[in-house]
Amino acid sequence: MQTAEEPWDTLESRDVQSLTVRRYEPGRVLTGFSALVYLDMSGIGLALIPVEVTALVGLKTLLAKNNQLEDASLPKGFGSLRALQTLNLAGNQFLTIPPPILDLEGLRELFLGGNQIRSIPPAISRLSKLEDLYLGGNEICTVPEEIGSLGNLRRLVLCANHIQNIPPELANLSNLRALSLHNNRLSFLPREILALVKLQELSLRGNPLVMRFARKAAFAAPPSLLELSGRTIHLACLVTSPGTLPPHLLSYLASARSCPNPKCSGVYFEACVRRMRFVDFCGKFRLPLMQYLCSPCCLPPPSPPSTSPSDSDSDQEPPVPVERLQKVLLG
Repeated sequence: MQTAEEPWDTLESRDVQSLTVRRYEPGRVLTGFSALVYLDMSGIGLALIPVEVTALVGLKTLLAKNNQLEDASLPKGFGSLRALQTLNLAGNQFLTIPPPILDLEGLRELFLGGNQIRSIPPAISRLSKLEDLYLGGNEICTVPEEIGSLGNLRRLVLCANHIQNIPPELANLSNLRALSLHNNRLSFLPREILALVKLQELSLRGNPLVMRFARKAAFAAPPSLLELSGRTIHLACLVTSPGTLPPHLLSYLASARSCPNPKCSGVYFEACVRRMRFVDFCGKFRLPLMQYLCSPCCLPPPSPPSTSPSDSDSDQEPPVPVERLQKVLLG
């Protein structure tokens, strides 16, 4: 592979496959470099990606980090770079993930850290081949459930944002090995995170959840008459076969969720009790997970204060095996 850094005047540009640009000159930078597979334009004060980039149909890696790129800085046709596998636009001035990036369905690595991105669009699901997604150091507040459809994802970096909740659909990332959530506003994690059987590193420092806080129980809403009737039907084991009730009521009854308290046979529909439950990871750290119960009566009596983070609650689940989670970073 022939490589070049400026000056490249003596090179046959059609043979160069790797190019590092140290100075931007409009109209000259990429002319004739049709064989490029690697292009580095980092730190040269770019305000626009040169339109010539769209002609580099064989380009696999594009680095343009630490520039002055904004949402409108990508040229028309940028999404046509079908061979592109690695895109690094970290350290720029993006407020969104530009739509042309979401057209790059062959991407395996996407670096957009250190921008001002405020949200992750649901269309992120189109990047189905992504293995590494870096969105740390932005202004993201919520994570869409569609991120759970990125089944090839191995590393997800969402640190240093304003995220308060992680969607339970994250449990669908069956190949995830590293999850960076430090320096956010998380107070709990969904219990579905325990399904991430390949997770090896979980970074949580700088979140409220790493601090001890009092458990709170509260109804999301008072039970409606419909809910109370549905609970009674389930508890009494009344027959609800087709034809006995209108279809919408049968569908409602089928949506009942069982109380996770093993000593309770109750169900709930919409009104439930929320509480934090600490689950032991690796016998060392306790992570607060959100749990939903059917009634305040299902809450265990408060346990005596403990100074050891590895002490179990009275209804503690068995520890997750060490091989399930090798590293939890809390401090």
